[in-house]
Amino acid sequence: MPRLIGATICTLVLAVMLSACSGSQPLSTREEGTLGGGVLGAGTGAIIGAAVGHPGAGAAIGGAMGAVGGYAVGNSMQNQENQQQQTQSQIEQQQQEIERQRRELEEMKQQQQTE
Repeated sequence: MPRLIGATICTLVLAVMLSACSGSQPLSTREEGTLGGGVLGAGTGAIIGAAVGHPGAGAAIGGAMGAVGGYAVGNSMQNQENQQQQTQSQIEQQQQEIERQRRELEEMKQQQQTE
């Protein structure tokens, strides 16, 4: 049991250190997924490893596998966010063009009425 507690504490310390490395910029979705998956994997691996007498190895293997899985999920989510931002930008550009054309039509109507 003391090994499990030690492995868990090491995992938590590692997670805090990694999140502190991001500096003043927030983590991207991809980075959050990788970090979250690694922490969850390391914690789960430490628990499973403690059951067979090797919590450190379990934490390392679980952490690596969790980080890979977390990266895959985070990467997919990041790509979706990027696509949504691009689509939103295109919508805004189209709305601006519609508004410009609407103003132009109004000006033409006014010119015809004054003639």
